[in-house]
Amino acid sequence: MGRLSIWLGTALLCWTFQVLAEDATPWGEGYFPNTPLTDQDGQQVHFFDDLIKDKVVVINFIFTGCGDSCPLETARLRQVQQLLGDRVGRDVFFYSISIDPLSDTPEVLKAYAARFKVGPGWRFLTGDKDQIDQLRRRLGLFIEGVDNGRSRDHNLSLIVGNQATGRWMKASPFENPWILADQLANSLQNWKTPSAEQSYAQAPDIRPPSSGEELFRTRCAACHSLGPEDGQGIGMRSVGPDLLGVTQRRERAWLSRWIREPDRMLAERDALAVMLYQQFNRVAMPNLRLNQQDADNLLEFLQQETERQGTLKQAHAANDGAGSAQ
Repeated sequence: MGRLSIWLGTALLCWTFQVLAEDATPWGEGYFPNTPLTDQDGQQVHFFDDLIKDKVVVINFIFTGCGDSCPLETARLRQVQQLLGDRVGRDVFFYSISIDPLSDTPEVLKAYAARFKVGPGWRFLTGDKDQIDQLRRRLGLFIEGVDNGRSRDHNLSLIVGNQATGRWMKASPFENPWILADQLANSLQNWKTPSAEQSYAQAPDIRPPSSGEELFRTRCAACHSLGPEDGQGIGMRSVGPDLLGVTQRRERAWLSRWIREPDRMLAERDALAVMLYQQFNRVAMPNLRLNQQDADNLLEFLQQETERQGTLKQAHAANDGAGSAQ
């Protein structure tokens, strides 16, 4: 009888610890609202039960009428999706939830996803605005005075996490896609797959980026490549045109204004702006709110990179010619 009492006491203590542990984490079933939502295919789902329970997920909030940050964020996540490949929809799940559900019907969201060539495993969702706002508050992605202000500004953070383990983190939409993909596929999954061994002798030289290069990497590279060395032709950045040589193809004054005021130029029906809009799947160039100095720095970098890669190409051609002559 004494042993049974001890066993029952131990079992009760373990159960108590388990309950306390579950209560201690804010990321369990009792924390998340089970918000009803509708995806781009018209399927009805619930946020906790159908979308995040026991899953590794990345969640962001967008609206398709956004002319600045949302297209950039969607393009960046598209790169992450391509890096993860068929793991998306199997091991990792992407969710983009509209903050403008009155405008963003399932049909509108489906067309938006198609413009960005989004693959399987990524759902675009709409629902009741008040319930979506409450969900954003619970996820820590709602800033009072910004998200409920008169303007259409909103919190740009992503939230990524593993609901089963309770590991969650915020991430920037300007995050390097390789870093974000690694967090989703490895850190949050806690996979035991060892990293591929590579020689440090093959590591590239590290040089401090210029202001223009930093702007390109953080703002432009989600949609644009910069020549063969930067992913041209492998589908990573096919949302917009490759920018190698663009300073030679276009007038500088036009480029400068296009960088700073693409929305106004499209509204004015600028011929070249409209042509690019039509050519690249009707994805509008976002207004990134860059000033004149930013535009000058960016154009200087694009010119320097065009010249640098041109010099490298000539050197490689000369080496190839010398080798064939031997």
